[in-house]
Amino acid sequence: MNALIWISKSTRNIEAELKNKKFDVGRTTVRRLLHDMDYSLQGNKKSLNMKKDPNRDEQFQYINKTVKKFEKNRQPVISVDTKKKEMVGNFKNPGKSWRKKGKPKEVLDHDFRSDAKGMAIPYGTYDIVENEGFVNVGMNYDTSEFAVNSIYQWWIFIGRKKYSSAKELLICADGGGSNGSNRKAWKYELYKLSKKIGLSITVCHYPPGASKWNKIEHRMFSFISLNWQGKPLETYETVVNLIGSTSTKSGLKIKSKLDGRQYKKGIKISKEEMSEIKIKWHKALPKWNYTIG
Repeated sequence: MNALIWISKSTRNIEAELKNKKFDVGRTTVRRLLHDMDYSLQGNKKSLNMKKDPNRDEQFQYINKTVKKFEKNRQPVISVDTKKKEMVGNFKNPGKSWRKKGKPKEVLDHDFRSDAKGMAIPYGTYDIVENEGFVNVGMNYDTSEFAVNSIYQWWIFIGRKKYSSAKELLICADGGGSNGSNRKAWKYELYKLSKKIGLSITVCHYPPGASKWNKIEHRMFSFISLNWQGKPLETYETVVNLIGSTSTKSGLKIKSKLDGRQYKKGIKISKEEMSEIKIKWHKALPKWNYTIG
């Protein structure tokens, strides 16, 4: 028999036998083979957007243009949002913190709401130009009244000192939640705020599904999460102190306070109240851009 034909038949026989056999392989071998095939351990990536608004890019450009205009005129520009609500109590907080070897912090083995001392609702206001933030920590509901009062607290504690000659304020906010673009209460409370602080207030909302581009998310909230990782939020004082002690190498500074007010849900704004608001809708995407006062 021709040698090449014999080798070919032998190879096919071996391959057939191998297909029907199972082999025990250690994890090290599997890991090496996966690396050789250019595999690596990876987490999920949030990148797919099911609701991409056709005006998304246009709105991003308009926000950037408006921010630059306010910065040039030395008028305050703030980014606002509510951070994730947190249960207050001796619950596990993701991450690790420095402790004596073999002495981890003991926490409750279940995260039951009934065991919590309450809920912490951090509403943040971030000064884009000054790289400074303020967090008003609520205790009951994330309402539009709470959101606007949080902005007012920023103005009282920080804003009016830095911008004593300001005539207008720019707010960059998400399109949903307590500061949603469709919320009547949000606009009505801003109208009352405008009269209280004597500034006209311009609002630019980010398009749906684009909250991660809101600067407060990656310039302030992310560092708060890093600062308190692995540390149980046992009391409201703990929450306020951990937020207030957050800083970065780039100079981020944050002030924080507890808001003990009780806010009511489901408050309806009448047509008469809405008619009081002096609101100017911008020509560019008025559903997301307007000026009050």
